[in-house]
Amino acid sequence: MMTNLCYEVLEKLKGKTLVTAESLTGGGIGAALTAVPGSSEVYKGGVICYTNWVKEHILEVPAEILERYGAVSTWTAGYMLNVRKLLQADVAVSVTGLAGPGGDEFGHPVGTVFIGYEDNHTSKVIYCQFSGSREEIRNQTIEAALRLILDNNK
Repeated sequence: MMTNLCYEVLEKLKGKTLVTAESLTGGGIGAALTAVPGSSEVYKGGVICYTNWVKEHILEVPAEILERYGAVSTWTAGYMLNVRKLLQADVAVSVTGLAGPGGDEFGHPVGTVFIGYEDNHTSKVIYCQFSGSREEIRNQTIEAALRLILDNNK
């Protein structure tokens, strides 16, 4: 299922480049995409920004955003799309959220996820609420991010 989705994404983006900024998935989107032979024609790479330090110092998420709204927020996911400029790509996707074991100090429960998408015409962040184990939440996030790319490249 996930492999088919990756093939679809890579096929839709032929002639374009894709990059990722991943927090809770820890590189899972990149791993899924690079399991497909020839994926380097589209997928350039990404930034695994598991800590706020990386979000702030590499992806330029303002410290005030992290302090006020937290790492798991619409604003953080939006700023994480700076990866598109940083890695000079046509399309970027960002993911931040909580896979467990607990929620955060901002009251978000486990399963709260924000996924960002950006290309030359569109910039958006969607909210998702997933359930299940840590691994299930991470896999649902990867799938939702891939589907968001497809939805914006019909």
